[in-house]
Amino acid sequence: MKNKAHTVCIIIMSLIFAAFAARLADWQLIHGEEYRRLAARADSVTVTTEAVRGEIIDRNGDGLVTNTACKRIVLEKSKLGDDLILALIGIIESCGDKWADDLPDDSEACINKLKSEYRIPDGYTSKQLRQLVSVHFGMNQSDGDFYTLANDVSGKCVSAVSEQTQGIDGVEVQTYHVRAAVQPSLAPHILGSVGAISAEEYDALSDKNYKLTDSIGKFGIEAALEDELRGKSGRRIISGNSDPDGSSEARRGNTVQLTLDSRLQKTAADSLAENIKAAKAAGADDCESGAAVMLDISDFSVLAAASCPTYDLNRYSSDGDYYMSLAENEAAPMFNRACSGSFACGSVFKPCVALAALEDGVITPETEIYCARCYDYYPSNVVACMHYHGNENLFTALAHSCNVFFAETGRRLGIKKMSALAEKAGLGEYTGIEIEESRGVLAGRDSEEWTDGNTVQAAIGQSDNAFTPVQLATYTATLANGGRRLKTHLVRQITDYSRTEIIYEAKPETVSDLGVKQEYLDDVKKAMLAVTADPEGTAYSEFYDYPVKVGAKTGTAENAGSDHAAFICFAPFEKPEVAVSVIIEHGANTKFAMRTAKDMLSAYFENSPKTNN
Repeated sequence: MKNKAHTVCIIIMSLIFAAFAARLADWQLIHGEEYRRLAARADSVTVTTEAVRGEIIDRNGDGLVTNTACKRIVLEKSKLGDDLILALIGIIESCGDKWADDLPDDSEACINKLKSEYRIPDGYTSKQLRQLVSVHFGMNQSDGDFYTLANDVSGKCVSAVSEQTQGIDGVEVQTYHVRAAVQPSLAPHILGSVGAISAEEYDALSDKNYKLTDSIGKFGIEAALEDELRGKSGRRIISGNSDPDGSSEARRGNTVQLTLDSRLQKTAADSLAENIKAAKAAGADDCESGAAVMLDISDFSVLAAASCPTYDLNRYSSDGDYYMSLAENEAAPMFNRACSGSFACGSVFKPCVALAALEDGVITPETEIYCARCYDYYPSNVVACMHYHGNENLFTALAHSCNVFFAETGRRLGIKKMSALAEKAGLGEYTGIEIEESRGVLAGRDSEEWTDGNTVQAAIGQSDNAFTPVQLATYTATLANGGRRLKTHLVRQITDYSRTEIIYEAKPETVSDLGVKQEYLDDVKKAMLAVTADPEGTAYSEFYDYPVKVGAKTGTAENAGSDHAAFICFAPFEKPEVAVSVIIEHGANTKFAMRTAKDMLSAYFENSPKTNN
């Protein structure tokens, strides 16, 4: 009996050991790798490594929006001791750097209450206690496992912290990037800004792996090229078992090269501001703003697009009070007048009317129309002219900007044919530019009511006509380009962050063709040359001695307040390279718009390899 009991015990013990052995084999041999990963994960912290956003550069490779590498001191919350915190603060301050002291209330009552809440022991000086309370408060307010103790620290501080914390877990020096516009007032309307993602944006982009803590382009190039600039975040797993499985590298965003030339952009912006100020001093008290655009006629790339008044893009993104001052400014400095401002433009519309009339056969270059300063074919739509011109033909009428000649020409042509050619030339049409733009208003097509009498007003650039400066430059470039309108664009190419691999390169893209005879285009261009070369031409006073031949048209447009001053031109006349449009709101006198255009042309021709060659 005793031997039998002994045998049963042996069997039971064998079964138990067999079960343990089987379980051990399952843990170590069959599912060993899986359990090792789980164990590592339980002792791991995952840190998201944010992608560096791509930079924005101009056509010459000069930075417009760039990233500056900075260093910060980051602490792992679970591994911090109070003495370590104080030691780090001491190092940071001794190096002349600042730590993140964000305690909103440093009253004695508040500090004592938080001391108790954060279980900070006695024995510290009042200064040390306040420092500890501030850091604990900041850690409590921040999300995640890590807390940034100091941003943008010096190299001296980095070295000191690294040396003093060698072998100590929980302290890390990280590199991060600060994004800023190099010349913050140069082209803020075009470059745009980055801001916190909204709930609506997050919902719309849920399939693109955005997080609620991400930033996103809000307008301008930053928004239009968001997919290219954004990059891809990575993750780093900090494991007690040193197991790096699951880590991934962040991918930097691509570099976007614009067609803008920073030098030409600055010339346009400075000249606009100067001539707006001059117009105001000359009596146009309501003159506060304007815009200027220059296109390369070979591909309709934007060399400059300035909107005035401008603003500081860096302060816009970081200074709430500054943003509010911009929002409350009656001159609306945040409004992109170059692309989104639709303005009555007056007589700069006349070359379009002339070309449509020549093509339709209602006039020839030699057709004469008599100007007695008043055109009253439609008594309800009487058109006045600036001077008594007598008989005018195409060349003299465009040079003198005779309203009577073009009112009668428009009457003969009709609004439908006039609008049809204007559309093909890009007026009242989206230009294709990558950022936000207005479609503008084309008289007749976009008018709620129309009478024949309205046509004569439209023919001189009045009525409902309202176009953007970028449309006017596109229209001018189309006339100079033999009637072929290309897609207007701001992006020259996209490369990887290091600028070594080309991902996208812009090529000329035809949008439409005016479909008119070349001889008629030549006639209109010749008439535009007379605007600057004829002693009685409306732009002769500014361009009579200019070293490059310029085809142009001036315009003043009636509206509430002082007239808008408009000017379009292309140059050189023989082989056009650039087209320019300038609008000075309430500028009254076109000479101020002409001077801005002339400044831009001079800046271009000074360094133009095409012209110099």
